[in-house]
Formats: sequence, structure tokens, C-alpha cells
Amino acid sequence: MTAPAFDMILKNGTVLLPGRTVITDIGVVAGKIEAIGDLRQAQAAETVDCKGLHIMPGLIDTQVHFREPGATHKEDLEHGMKAAALGGITAIFEMPNTKPLTTTPEALREKLDIASRVGWTDYAFYFGGTAGNAKDLNLWENLPGVCGVKIFMGSSTGDLLVASDADVSAVLANGRRVVACHAEDEMMMNENKVTMLGDSNDVRLHPVWRSVESCVSATTRLIRLARQHNRRVHVLHISTAEEMEILKDNRDIASVEVLANHLTLHAPDCYDRFGNFAQQNPPIREKRHQDALWRAIDSGLVDILASDHAPHTVEEKSKPYPQSPSGTPGVQTLVGVMLDHVTNGKLSLERLADLMAEGPHRIHQIAGKGRIARGYDADFTIVDLMARHTITNAEQASKSGWTAFDGVTVTGWPVMTVIRGNIVMRDGQLAEKPVGQPVRFREILS
Repeated sequence: MTAPAFDMILKNGTVLLPGRTVITDIGVVAGKIEAIGDLRQAQAAETVDCKGLHIMPGLIDTQVHFREPGATHKEDLEHGMKAAALGGITAIFEMPNTKPLTTTPEALREKLDIASRVGWTDYAFYFGGTAGNAKDLNLWENLPGVCGVKIFMGSSTGDLLVASDADVSAVLANGRRVVACHAEDEMMMNENKVTMLGDSNDVRLHPVWRSVESCVSATTRLIRLARQHNRRVHVLHISTAEEMEILKDNRDIASVEVLANHLTLHAPDCYDRFGNFAQQNPPIREKRHQDALWRAIDSGLVDILASDHAPHTVEEKSKPYPQSPSGTPGVQTLVGVMLDHVTNGKLSLERLADLMAEGPHRIHQIAGKGRIARGYDADFTIVDLMARHTITNAEQASKSGWTAFDGVTVTGWPVMTVIRGNIVMRDGQLAEKPVGQPVRFREILS
């Protein structure tokens, strides 16, 4: 008896290949894409009929906070990655503001050890850049499982806050990997909080004192310092029209990320509807800023789309503002919410794949992921563009147990998540066991 030529064949799907979308088949061997084309005569151990479905390259959420170790009462790596897999995400990049901070090889190893047991998706971790560890970053940034260096110019505390030009320069001067940055000006915001917020408990003031000017100041400073050190930077969760104007003239040194929440919600409506549950940093702003973000997507300025999944419990979010913490869940709803924007003509499915697969591949120099091509990992996000799905709190796998999109019906939904040839989610059901592994990266040459 002839042995199957493939471990898996995905047949009859509408496949998003680099530069073109065609109805074709995909053959998988040993977790890699082995063939793309007419495979009707081929044999496989498993065949999946994808007629009527779109096969996207495996989508990657490059900004999540899974809170482990240190705050596992509201999230952990297991629940966060389950949520990701249920949402059609094949790999996640997790942030360093855990307890302890991911600023030492030992702290990184602890996260990798946990993820190796509970990884429902593939995974990598940002290494936190600080004034204290800057001299070692050129070595530590290349540790296995590290997706890049992260700095916080605002919205962090302790060693992870890198607010001054001197501290930012210390990080940028050491290493070659991309440096991702939360760009809000801490000093400006501290002053604004006193003069603009005062004793008010009105969450609608969140985008006022966390001002446009604070973002512009930090992004402008970051670009100036990046040029001084000839170091590429990746500016996270851009929320203002003014920053987009700056960034379009600095494409040679800075790449750009936007978030689904900033594209979907706007002030003051979101604060009137959701109160503190719409509170995040940088803030969700007025419609003119949202429109500017969409124009930046249309023009090709934006490189990456992410969720910034940052869960807190309902009890924590229900505290009076500003004692309520900033951050919202989003890794499980990210793809569905964005597919609804595809349905409504805000962007094409191909552009969504560019923002969540090719963009991460390019900016982070991922090895073997980010596109459907022979020799690449067999990672696929398979979606039904006709499916109507009502998002609920009850279906959220996150330990936080809520979503700002509870009760929202979207058109377009992920129906299968395939990671290295393993079906880890099918029709809303997870597989029996996790298969996640660390994401691999290409060496960055000077």
C-alpha cells in the first residue's frame, strides 16, 4: 500500500498567497508547507475540505499581556493562549511588565518554561530594556524565544520606566534587534494629571490629560534618538493623527503599530457606553484620530495590527476612575472584529493578512512564519467571511472573563487555527492538548 504523500491536505480553500489569492490546495509534511497547487490525486493522512473558506497565513498577535508570573488572578499564559487559539491566532508576543519583570535571562527562562507546558499557540517574549540592563542587551536580545526589546517611555513603573533621553539612549545604543516602544511622555502626563484631571473621577478626561501632545513629544524624541544611534524602532499603539504625520516622514527608521480598539471605538462615545472598561493607554480618542489611523492603513504606513490584550478583573475595572487600571482584553476578539471591518469595506482581507502575518514577519525578522509559501511553517488562520457571530463574555477564555464587545454581532469569524500542521481550534473547540513552541527569529546582521 502506498504511503500518504502528505500528513495533511487543505483542499478547495481560497488561499492568500504572497501577491495573489487563488482557490487551491495545500499539502503539509512534518509541520511545513510542502506543496501548493492541485493535489486532487494526492494522498494524505488527514484531508480538510475548505470549500467556501479563506485560508490566511497564520495570524500573529504581537502585543499581549498575559500577566504571568505575578498577576495570575486576572490572566496567565495558559488562558491567554487558549483565548488566542480560539480567536484564530497562531502565535503571540508577550510583554515584559510581569512580576518579576522580564529583564533578566532567569525571568525569561521562567516564562519559557511555563509556556512549554501550556502553549496553545506558538510564543515569544519581549525582553524589557532598562537603564540597568542596557549594557547586556546586545547579548540578551538574541536569547531563544525573544522577539525584540521593549521600552516604556510612559505608563510603567520601577526599572521598566525609561522616561529620560539618557535612559532611552542607553537601550538604543546596545544591540541590533528592533526596539518596540510605548511612546507617551511620562513627565508631561504627570503634570497634566495635576492640572487637567485634578480630583475628577470622570473617565472621559482620560484622553485629555493623557494628551495628544504627550504622545507627539515621546514619539518625536524617540525618532530623534533612534537616528542618533542608527537603531530601528517600532512605535506601538499609535493613537493620534499628529503622530501619523510625523511617522510617514520617518519610515526608514520607525515602523508603526495600531490596535483594533483604536480602529473600532472612539471618544466620547466609548466612555459614555463602557465607562472605565474602555480605559486603556494610550487612550481611545476622538473620531478624527480614528479616521487618521484608517487613512494610515489605506496608505500602507501601518506595519502591524495587534490587540494589546491587557486584562483586568471586573472588580478592578469597576473602581472609581482613575483608581481603575488601564487595559482591556482583546486577543480572542481581534480577528473577528477586524473581519467585520473587512466585511464593511474598511480594508481587504489581503491587507489584514499583511498587518498580522507579513508585517510581524518583516519587522521582527521571524523565521519560517508570516506567509503561505513552500518551506514555511504550516500555520493557517482559516476564516468564514459569511459567518455571523455574536461575541459574548461567556465564551471568553481569558481569566478576566469579559470583553468590551459583549453582545456585538460581527460578520466574518475564524473557524480553524492550524499551527505547524496541527489543528488546535476547529469550530470554536480546542484540541485535546497544546502544541505551542517558541517562535524562531533570523539573525540580525549589522
